Amino acid sequence: MSKQVGGAVVRNTVRRRLKAVCAQSLPGLGAGGDIVIRALPTAASASFDELRDEVSRCLARRAAA
Repeated sequence: MSKQVGGAVVRNTVRRRLKAVCAQSLPGLGAGGDIVIRALPTAASASFDELRDEVSRCLARRAAA
């Protein structure tokens, strides 16, 4: 995660939120692939619910492909 997201405190907050979102979302996926999640600067101002919805939307697109 780059410093464009914010300072160390902000980056760690975003990292913890994304880790929690992935813990909720990823068990539903089957094995057999890697997923890379990149936090953009807008992730710093996004709420937990917004991050969860965005990750879920991206995972649904991946499953459909």
